Amino acid sequence: MSFSGENPAFILSGLRLRSSPSASSVPPSGPAARGDWGTVARLLPYLWRYRWRVGLALAFMVGAKLSNVGVPVLLKHLVDSLDLKPGEPQALLVVPLGLLLAYGALRLSTSLFTELRELIFAKATEGTARSISLQVFRHLHDLSLRFHLERQTGGMTRDIERGTRAVHSLISYSLYSIVPTLIEVVLVLTLLGVQFDVWFAGITVAALAVYIAFTVVVTEWRTKFRRQLNELDSVAHSRAIDSLLNYETVKYFNNEGFEAGRYDESLEKLRRAQLKSQTTLSLLNTGQQLIIAMALVLMLWRATQGVVDGRLSLGDLVMVNAFMIQLYIPLNFLGVIYREIKQALADIEKMFVLLDRQREVADTADARELAVSSAAVRFDDVHFAYDPERPILHGVSFEIPAGKKVAVVGPSGSGKSTLARLLYRFYDVGAGCISIDGQDIRTVTQHSLRKSIGIVPQDTVLFNDTVAYNIAYGRPGASQSEVEAAARAAHIHAFIAATPKGYDTMVGERGLKLSGGEKQRVAIARTLLKNPPLLIFDEATSALDSTNERAIQAELEAAGQDKTVLVIAHRLSTVVDAHEILVLEQGRIVERGRHDALLARSGRYAEMWRLQQSAG
Repeated sequence: MSFSGENPAFILSGLRLRSSPSASSVPPSGPAARGDWGTVARLLPYLWRYRWRVGLALAFMVGAKLSNVGVPVLLKHLVDSLDLKPGEPQALLVVPLGLLLAYGALRLSTSLFTELRELIFAKATEGTARSISLQVFRHLHDLSLRFHLERQTGGMTRDIERGTRAVHSLISYSLYSIVPTLIEVVLVLTLLGVQFDVWFAGITVAALAVYIAFTVVVTEWRTKFRRQLNELDSVAHSRAIDSLLNYETVKYFNNEGFEAGRYDESLEKLRRAQLKSQTTLSLLNTGQQLIIAMALVLMLWRATQGVVDGRLSLGDLVMVNAFMIQLYIPLNFLGVIYREIKQALADIEKMFVLLDRQREVADTADARELAVSSAAVRFDDVHFAYDPERPILHGVSFEIPAGKKVAVVGPSGSGKSTLARLLYRFYDVGAGCISIDGQDIRTVTQHSLRKSIGIVPQDTVLFNDTVAYNIAYGRPGASQSEVEAAARAAHIHAFIAATPKGYDTMVGERGLKLSGGEKQRVAIARTLLKNPPLLIFDEATSALDSTNERAIQAELEAAGQDKTVLVIAHRLSTVVDAHEILVLEQGRIVERGRHDALLARSGRYAEMWRLQQSAG
């Protein structure tokens, strides 16, 4: 008996998370690291909140199995009642009619109890899956920026998808198949032992023992093939997603054939793994069928011999055969169920690996809300490195007075954008301190910290939704008039209004339907709508032409009035009015001061200024 659940399909759904070209979706960790019972124990608290539903579903399940086992017993009496002599119409009309009605009632009761069990327990199954999925989703948002820069979206989302589906499978198979089958086996063995001689029960027990032992041993052997199949599935899915998300890059370099070749290589490895898995599955199914067939032959031989000897009636033979058929169906399915439970546990464990991933940046137990009065920012002897072997910042110290604008300039790779990431607390400093209004940002909640900061990043990534949604993301719940006011301030309202759908225009995956300048103006409008006391402009006008840059610059300066502003800039012309300009090189501040003073010093800033003026 084959099972279609072992045929993974590639469903390239619309994924809204950004993908990063890194090696793996999660840290390497074997699915059996926790152990099957540990995974089950971790699921129990989610089910415990639905305990009364579980109890009621089990009661209906017992009722269904009692009705099911009663059917062969009633069938025996029905057959025996037909052993009549000619000319006995009364028995023919009365006795079988009552048995037939009872037989139909038992069949109906089996289905009725089963459906009631499904109905009662559906909320528990769906609720458990929802709770786990939401917890994983929240946890992924709680993980550090480092994790999201290293992970591969395709493989990670595949793990979550399989894990969520496996929760349904594990709960359904356990309570709907394993437990009912065990109850039915106990009832049948009891009836066989009481109604007939010990050989009937003995043959059944021996067949069960051999069947279970064979299934467990072979399935454990096959588990490694399933794990390999999952890994290859995730790799192929990741490659497909990465290629589709980077569609333009593929086209730029005429690499459609190269991408198809890489994908086909993954599919070929997956095909070989699938064939190996199917071959071992066929071996398992054949062995199971052989064990069941031998048990059936022995049982029916024993029953037939009893009828010939006069010890058993024809009804007894029919009852034994019916019992074996009823046991055969769930017992044969039990092998499939065991395999699927093992696979579900492996898939759930993969998802739990994500949940076990420790947060690099976490609030302390006594973290308090950030109390912002003037939004004065101070970097005090800050040292930082993404990799211990490659330090980025070396003792950086500066202050942004309340309501003032401080600009940081310097060559690429000098650590400018790192300052913004540290201020947002995407990473914690290695040494030193960053404070807002005298409060170390490591001692306040991340939510309150980020609520007080707005940023216009150099790389703007938008959701695959409407323009209105992306602007309103700065302050969910803002009215349409507030969204339009922010768009006007960012000089993008006229462009939006000119489109056929206006603010309902879809921006496409990562905003690719908009130009770089349009995306950046949406990002500016989003930040203006948020209206926080502290602003960060990280190359905020880098994608704009000169005319729009001057217009937007004026709006940014207006938006920054009475706010504390950190500007990270490449074009020095945009920061000439800053309260202080810091020149950062190789993670160190080499010059600082106002624009005129730095020009008069004829140092590094003056040299950068001359180069830009001559170039532009």
